[in-house]
This record gives sequence, C-alpha cells and structure tokens, in this order.
Amino acid sequence: MKRIMMVYDQIQAGAGTKDDKMVPLKATKEVVGPAVMMDRFLKKNDEKVIACVYCGNGTYNENPDEIIRKITALAAKLKADAVICGPCFNYADYAAMAAATADSITKHGIPAVASMSKENTDTISAWKDKVAIVKGPKKGETGLNEALENLCVLTSQMADGKDTKELEARICY
Repeated sequence: MKRIMMVYDQIQAGAGTKDDKMVPLKATKEVVGPAVMMDRFLKKNDEKVIACVYCGNGTYNENPDEIIRKITALAAKLKADAVICGPCFNYADYAAMAAATADSITKHGIPAVASMSKENTDTISAWKDKVAIVKGPKKGETGLNEALENLCVLTSQMADGKDTKELEARICY
C-alpha cells in the first residue's frame, strides 16, 4: 500500500474560509478535504492517505520558505511514497503554495504533484516544467472526479518509479 500525504490550504482542509488566512500549519492523520472524495480512486491504485497537512494562505505567504521546509520534512519523516498538493481549483494563493511545495518535496526524493485549474496561469507558467501539475476544474465546474482520479493514477505510478511522461503529456499542463 502506497503512503500518500495531502497538502491543503485552510479552505480545502475545512479549517477556515477565504478570510481565515492565518490558520497555523497543522497536520492530521484524519482524512479530510478532497481526500475523502478521492477514497475510491486511492484504493483502486493501492494508495492510502497517511496525513493531511494544511495552513492558511496568510501563514504561508508570511514565511513561505519555512512552511515549505516543514512540510517537506514531514513528508520525509512520515516516509510518504508520494505527496498530492491540491486540488487547488482557481485559488491563486493555494496554487502557488502547492506548486512550490511539490517542487521542494520532489527535490528531496519524494514524488509530488499539484493540481489546479487553468485560471492559475502565472503559477502554471512558472512551475509546469519543474512539477507535474494535473489539470483540474475551477471551483464549481465539472470534471473534478476525473482530475482526482488522474491525481491518484499519476502519484501511484510515480511512487512505483514508472516512467510517467506519456501520462503527464495527457493529464498535465
């Protein structure tokens, strides 16, 4: 069973609204946020969520290097086989956090992916050549189940050390 860590902002974790920007960095073994909806796709790919990590956008923006360092260290400490940062939908601050965090985790030898909608053009342009960014819908649009399944398939293949170039060409920016 592959061990997956999820990374969220305060909204996706259910820890606050868009106005609750200063939620501190926290981790829980409880499956929260989109991971609940992903359960069937995770099981299909022999994956399980070992932790959900989250913080407010303001907390991240106040000290991004420190937050990324702590999340990256936690992924290593928990021996995550892969990390999913998202889905970020069209939330620009979360998308930027997800891409930068996925990049750091990947550089530390743990496969990590992000997912966001096409509205995050600046983040996609800045990170798509460094991080796998799975195409996803904006909040309220159709296509979420497909994006969640794609996230699970990609992380599973990455965790297994498979060549994912063809899959990424189809499902990523």
